[in-house]
Amino acid sequence: MVAILARKTPQPIPAIHPLPEYLADGELATLYLEMKTTLQVPWMGVVTMAYAHYPEFFRVLWQGLKPIVGSAVFVRHCQELRQGVERGVLALEPPPIAQRLFGMGYAPRECEQIRHVIEVFSHGNFAYLLIATLVRLLLNGEDLRESHLVATPFSGRHAPSATVPLVLMEPHHADADTRAVYDDVRRTLGLPFVNTDYRALARWPSYFSLAWADLKPQVNSSAYAALCEQTHREAIDRVLNRLPNPEGLRAAALQAAAAHETSLDELRRVAELFQWLLPGLVTHIAFFRAQLAAP
Repeated sequence: MVAILARKTPQPIPAIHPLPEYLADGELATLYLEMKTTLQVPWMGVVTMAYAHYPEFFRVLWQGLKPIVGSAVFVRHCQELRQGVERGVLALEPPPIAQRLFGMGYAPRECEQIRHVIEVFSHGNFAYLLIATLVRLLLNGEDLRESHLVATPFSGRHAPSATVPLVLMEPHHADADTRAVYDDVRRTLGLPFVNTDYRALARWPSYFSLAWADLKPQVNSSAYAALCEQTHREAIDRVLNRLPNPEGLRAAALQAAAAHETSLDELRRVAELFQWLLPGLVTHIAFFRAQLAAP
């Protein structure tokens, strides 16, 4: 059945209803905090906020997911995936950007702040990629094959320190030039929304415009497509064949929770959307990181 998990954009693009953190209260606020704490990230990904629109589904998912994503083996898979993407993105030849920013008036301290924000997403996005892959597999009837593996909890901190707060440049905050860049991002990627990563980096509008202009021509290149496909396949293999499952999160239980609140087809298309876009997103962040690599 895994053969059906091709990397493709669902058509039509499904409507998503991310439930933002500032609207979460009660049990949902607790689940959001647990998820961010376990993943060691300072933000809720759009993918998980979209799943939170379906409360019973999200509850069942997180109950089974928590010990998986808190395990040392999950952290290792995230780190290894990241290393592969950051090696692979060099084939796209990201052009150095620091000297251009200095020429525009940026100070070294500002470039270091941008690097820090990129590091936060470089770390956290791979957890969301593996979560999106796991959800799509389960909703398509595939159970994890190595559920007997020991889920030894990760001890300590694997995430970068959150010394630079994530300040999101929402479209209603932005000037016309930044909104035009957002429109270009959506049009180029075929998405109805702008991911958190881009809104955080657009806190420095002139930087983000320049960085996106460098990346955009690569999005339709064969090297870019090959890297995204490789990441997609790697994520499927690691989730399906190399993760523990101590709470016994099963396809049937997650499908039943989905069907209780919406059509299974609707949630499958939502899962397909995120599992399609995240290999591209991690590639983009790796590209931005390479552009601004410290000398």
